[in-house]
Amino acid sequence: MLAAFTFNTAENLPIGLLELISESLRVSLSAVGLLVTGYGVTVAVSSVPLAHAVRALPRRHVLTGLLAALVVSSLVAALANSYWLLLAARLLTALAQALFWAVMGPAAVGLFSPAVRGRVVGALSIAGSLALVLGVPAGTWLGRQSGWQVPVALLAGPGLVSLVTIAVLLPTSRPEEEHAAYGTRPDARRFATVLAAVVLSATGAFTGYTYVVRFLGGVSGFSPSAVGALLVAFGVACLAGVSITGALLDRFPQASLTAAVATQAVGMLGLYAAGARPVVAVVFLVLMGSALGPVFMTTQNAMLHCAPGRTDMALAANSGSYNAGIAAGAALGGMILPLAGVRGTFLAGGLLTVGAWVVLVSGRLLRGRPEPAR
Repeated sequence: MLAAFTFNTAENLPIGLLELISESLRVSLSAVGLLVTGYGVTVAVSSVPLAHAVRALPRRHVLTGLLAALVVSSLVAALANSYWLLLAARLLTALAQALFWAVMGPAAVGLFSPAVRGRVVGALSIAGSLALVLGVPAGTWLGRQSGWQVPVALLAGPGLVSLVTIAVLLPTSRPEEEHAAYGTRPDARRFATVLAAVVLSATGAFTGYTYVVRFLGGVSGFSPSAVGALLVAFGVACLAGVSITGALLDRFPQASLTAAVATQAVGMLGLYAAGARPVVAVVFLVLMGSALGPVFMTTQNAMLHCAPGRTDMALAANSGSYNAGIAAGAALGGMILPLAGVRGTFLAGGLLTVGAWVVLVSGRLLRGRPEPAR
């Protein structure tokens, strides 16, 4: 949980420090933005190849190495006196995170009974969501008080604690011998359905969410200080959604995923249709926030059940697909923005999310059909 919190904070911290980094290194804001988009693209393209490369190594060794990379990259980034060195450090962190999400799930749930896999995934997701609610805001505040290098360097602390804990306490065993190494109900069709829904829902979410600050200020009419408070509320809603869904995930794994995607669609389409009314905008923003974390969490849980092969490869495919959706959504929103305005980004994002919901429901209906007679 601490490792998940640290990785997610490291991924998103530059968002709050963009201007500080830009001024310190004397580069444009768009160049600093590559520290975020380049990170996501790296995770998207490297997750599956890296998971395949280490498929035979004990997870204790892999996780220890990944956390060592996080510690080193955090310190190098904090000491960077050039943009390119900072970018290189960020890409090292991204490579470590790409593999972390693939091996962390099977390693964690493998320590518990299969009956509580959903709760274990939920606990890990709560820790990851705390990065947005606590880690990034705290790091942003600290960076403004003492320089952006300080919060970046401090990430090495929890990374090192996680490294030592895992190196000392996690059992060493061959990955294929762990009971969480393979899905409980392998289903290639379900696997493909979930991956398709992941890409559509992530693309939809970030087509709009990438420009949510502009939406809240320009469409809903909130002041900059109010927008900041609303982003915190968005993060709290995300944490609450993950906590509630995690408690229900073992009992209703498929319904939890479908409900999360549907809630995201309602939130985005509601913002498009009625976001000009401030009170209504808050309601739909919270709805969207309450779904964003659970969508990824429930797809991760689905992979632990329906993976047609090894779960680490399935989780890598899921994480890569989600990050590809993030990058595609940001790019799509950028193309829509000058054509249809910021409201158009939420309409497009909502419709893509509806498409994800249709894919999930259609997949369940197809699985429910009896096999044709031969």
